[in-house]
Amino acid sequence: SKASSPAISGRVSTPPPSTPTSTTTVASNLYRITPEESEVRYIIDEVKRGQPITVVGTTNQVAGDIRLDLNNPATSRVGVIRINVRTLQTDEERRDRATRSRILQSAQPAFEFSEFSPTTIAGLPASVEVGIPVNLRLHGDLTVRDITHPVSFDVTVTLVSLDRLEGKATTTVQRSDYNLVIPRVPFIADVSEDVRLEIDLVARLVNED
Repeated sequence: SKASSPAISGRVSTPPPSTPTSTTTVASNLYRITPEESEVRYIIDEVKRGQPITVVGTTNQVAGDIRLDLNNPATSRVGVIRINVRTLQTDEERRDRATRSRILQSAQPAFEFSEFSPTTIAGLPASVEVGIPVNLRLHGDLTVRDITHPVSFDVTVTLVSLDRLEGKATTTVQRSDYNLVIPRVPFIADVSEDVRLEIDLVARLVNED
């Protein structure tokens, strides 16, 4: 039977992610992202009042499932990773309001969530050992508002113990791909086209009995 839906803490709850399917049952373990121990970030450079700064927006409102087959890691799967972008915060509330209302438009119910839908995993090893990091390339489709583009994340994941996975995923996307237009503000001279996305995640084993 499928595991119960994850309870997501925070100001706005994240709906349960889709559960990836598996072709085996013996050593196929379901791990669910724990938002309290995870973080999603966007990083972008801008020039503010003549000074270059790096803006970092964060949220822990991320949900997703990972199906790890210990007998045959090549059949492992990653489910849809869903992020509540309405809850992203930087060090400036005015910037966050503009992001919610005009840039990501996440104040609108239709655009509250962004999703990454994995399609293939490159670099799965023949075996997985506790404590040994594995480097992967995760290909899929990233949807922001109503725009979807293919994106590939560089991923390092470690089976810390049989009941805990830890991972870090990074990629860089272009603002123009998602029509992310920065409002004109007198003291902001320039905002980079590149947006770096980072996901630090902890996923815990789900009891499916």
